[in-house]
Amino acid sequence: MTDGSARDDLGALLASARSRLAGAPRIRLGELREPGRIRRAFGGREAIVPAASAWHLGVLLVGDERLWATGTILRASEEVRRGFTAESQRERAAVRGMAFRGGFAEGEPFHTGGGEIDVAAVAGGSPGGPLSWRGGRLMVSWSPAGFLMPLADYLDERIGLALAPAD
Repeated sequence: MTDGSARDDLGALLASARSRLAGAPRIRLGELREPGRIRRAFGGREAIVPAASAWHLGVLLVGDERLWATGTILRASEEVRRGFTAESQRERAAVRGMAFRGGFAEGEPFHTGGGEIDVAAVAGGSPGGPLSWRGGRLMVSWSPAGFLMPLADYLDERIGLALAPAD
């Protein structure tokens, strides 16, 4: 549960992050769109369409009003027939092609499948995505191994990286 600390107030942390990131570039998130019955009859296929934009901060995607866990990150590309040695390569190519069909530019990075985090539930003490409470502190699991870090420190570090000029 929360301890009332400003460093563990999720709403305040996200508001501060959004303010600090105001001029930083965003990445678009895509969602699957099924073709309607009529479009399907004329050869319409599934597409991944732009659904939102967010700042990519490691395992989190911070939008204007919403928060997501990072999912799959790919670059859109036109579908081309090629041979693949692995089924996973074929699947990623299909997803990249669906994003291109859905309106993403050739080579544009996009996120898909991360899942929205219920900010109100997390603020109330429940876990959500990579966020959880430990000893009254709001923590983020920043690696598949489950390493935890206080969210406030994690956001400070990631925002610093996002705002650092590229070399």
